[in-house]
Amino acid sequence: MRNPEISFEFFPPQSAEGLDKLRAVRAKLATLGPTFFSVTYGAGGSTRDRTCDIVMEIAAEGHAAAPHLSCIGSTRESIRSMLHYYRDHGIRRIVALRGDLPSGMADAGEFRYANELVAFIRQETGDLFRIEVAAYPEWHPQARSPREDLLNFRKKVEAGADAAITQFFYNADAYAHFVAEARALGIAIPIVPGIMPIGGFSKLARFADSSGAEIPRWMRKKFESFGDDADSIRAFGLDVVTELCERLIALGAPGLHFYTLNQSALSAEIVRRLGLTRPAEL
Repeated sequence: MRNPEISFEFFPPQSAEGLDKLRAVRAKLATLGPTFFSVTYGAGGSTRDRTCDIVMEIAAEGHAAAPHLSCIGSTRESIRSMLHYYRDHGIRRIVALRGDLPSGMADAGEFRYANELVAFIRQETGDLFRIEVAAYPEWHPQARSPREDLLNFRKKVEAGADAAITQFFYNADAYAHFVAEARALGIAIPIVPGIMPIGGFSKLARFADSSGAEIPRWMRKKFESFGDDADSIRAFGLDVVTELCERLIALGAPGLHFYTLNQSALSAEIVRRLGLTRPAEL
């Protein structure tokens, strides 16, 4: 069986020091031969210029880059401008998201949902871009029901999405169930699990609480039992996430997308343990 592809996600740092650190992180992860690097986009486009700059750096280094593009708070003209910019600079992947409205901003802009953004990208650029969208194995926290969430996912696919990247999770059965439900609705695109390495429990708990992702009780209790023992937390986290990835690969996951938080060590170690390293193609 073919090894699943790997990809890594970054966020735009706010300082020159952070940018230098990210370049070093990227250089280390590039040696693992990822299919692409993605770069997030702040609420309401708040990191637009920084996202663009990092995407251009990645492309200049010879790697495939996938900028995030969120539509909440945006106009058709601003999205059109970004699409033309990326088209003209050789970018061929986009992660299309609804995004969040920044605190204090009342106007949601000219788009309401991600499927509208996907449809607009197809309308403006045809099949030029490979479009990745979000999926939620444990359901979107704002969805009124699992069925509604699946139907919203199908709308993004019908609008022209090529693949999906999931919210992070730690229950492989949730992924398997979600994929089965999606296939039953006629959704055939690849659904790539989003993987969150665990470097510290308190930060993980905050992410989970804000995103609706579940930390299983047995995991939570185990992490809490370590107290401030950072080495034990790191070791247990590596074991848990590696085992999760092994199960996902066994279930047929087409890839693994790592939410790196601009760090390299944990993601690289998990990839090494899985035996998924491959020569980088420059």
